[in-house]
Amino acid sequence: MYQISITLLFFILSVSAYSQKTIITCKTLIDGTGKTISDAIIIIEGERIVSVGKKEKIPTGATVIDLGDFTVMPGFIDMHCHPLGDGDDDYQTYHLKNSSADKAMMCLKNVQGMLHAGWTSIRVPGDLDVGYAHFAVRDAINKGMFEGPRIYGAGHWISVTGGGGDLNFFSYEQSGVKVDGLVVDGVEEMRKAVRNEIKYGSDWIKLLVTGAFMTAGDNPQNVHFSKEELAVAIDEANRRDVPVMAHAHSAEGIKMSIKAGAKTIEHGSFLDDEGIDLFLKSGAYLIPTLTIGTWFLEFNENSVALAKAVALTKKYRPQVEIMLSKAIKAGVKVGVGTDLTGTNPEYCATEFSELVRLGMTPMQAIQAGTKINAEALGKIKDLGTIEAGKFADLVAVKGDPLKDINELKRVKFVMKGGKVIKLDK
Repeated sequence: MYQISITLLFFILSVSAYSQKTIITCKTLIDGTGKTISDAIIIIEGERIVSVGKKEKIPTGATVIDLGDFTVMPGFIDMHCHPLGDGDDDYQTYHLKNSSADKAMMCLKNVQGMLHAGWTSIRVPGDLDVGYAHFAVRDAINKGMFEGPRIYGAGHWISVTGGGGDLNFFSYEQSGVKVDGLVVDGVEEMRKAVRNEIKYGSDWIKLLVTGAFMTAGDNPQNVHFSKEELAVAIDEANRRDVPVMAHAHSAEGIKMSIKAGAKTIEHGSFLDDEGIDLFLKSGAYLIPTLTIGTWFLEFNENSVALAKAVALTKKYRPQVEIMLSKAIKAGVKVGVGTDLTGTNPEYCATEFSELVRLGMTPMQAIQAGTKINAEALGKIKDLGTIEAGKFADLVAVKGDPLKDINELKRVKFVMKGGKVIKLDK
C-alpha cells in the first residue's frame, strides 16, 4: 500500500531540490550484481544511493515510497538506439525530409517515452541527421531544461564511399546529395572525421567497418575499411579517451575491429569461433541488436524500403542465433541494444526476452541491460547496479522478471537521479 499520494510525492521531490532523504521499500530487489534482496530498503540522498539492505526499522524524517510487492532493479541501459527517427521505414532518406530542429523535437519525444519505459540511459550510435540534433537534446536534458534519460554516443556513423553510410541508389548526377553520416576515404580523411566528431560532442566514435543489412548497394559480408583506416580511427579516438564502437556484420570485420581495439562490436551477425575467442581474450563487448530483426519480421515484412533487411534477416537469422547462443555460453560480454527509434519504447524490452530465448538466464539478461552495459559505457562507478554511491536510477515492475522476463515491458516505477519520473499502481 502506498504511504503518500502520487501528487504529493511529486510536489515534495520537486521543491526539495533532492536535498531530502528518500526511502524506497519493496518486496524484492534485484541489485544488478547478481543478488536479490527480499523486503529491501534503499536510502537515497540527493541524486545518489546512500545504502541498500534489508527492511528493518525505517529511519524517520524521510519521504517513504512503499512499492509494496514490486520488484526493483537498476535503470535499463540501451547501448544502441536511434531516437531521431519516427518509425518511417524509408530511413535512408528520412534525413532529407526533416530539419535538425524537427528531428530534435522527435528525439525529445522518443527519449522521454523511453525514460518512462525504464530506459534511464541510452547510447546513440550516430543517427539520421546531417547535424547533431541528439546532442542538442542531450545537452538540454543535462542542463535540466527537460526530463529525459542520460544520453551518450556518436554524432554520426563514419563510412567509406559506397558503404553502408553512403547513399548508393541516386544517379551520378545527384552525387551531391548530403548523407546523414560521414563518408571518408584514406587515413587523413578518417583522422579529420574523428577529430570533427569529438569537436562537436561525440563521446564515442561509430565506424561502419562492414556493409549493412538495411542500406542499398552494399553487402554486410564485405569489409569496407582498410586496416590502416581502422587503425588510425581507433588511435585518434584513444588519444582523446574516446572509445570506438564498430558496426561489423562479417566475421572478418568483427575480428579486424577487435584486434584494432574497438570496445564494442555492434550486430556481430556472422560471428565465428575465432571471433568468440577474440572477444574472450580482449574483453570487448558484443551488442547483437536482436530486436531490430524481430521488428523487421513482425512489422515490415512487406516494406519496399526494407526489403533487403527483411530478406537478409530471414536468410541468416538461424545461423546468427546459433553463434550468438554459443557466444553467450562461452561467456562473451553481451549487452542490450535494440537498434530502434524509441517510438514504441515498451517494445524495446523485447531485447531482454530475445537474449533469454537464446540462452541467458533472466538474471543474466537483466545484467546485460544494466551492469554489463554500464561497464561497456565506462560508467560502472555511477550506473548499472543498486549500490551505495551510485546514481539512484531505478525501475520497478509488478511481477517477477526472474520468472517472466516479459515483465520488463510493463514498468510501473521509474526514478532517475533520485527524482521520481513515473509511479503507476
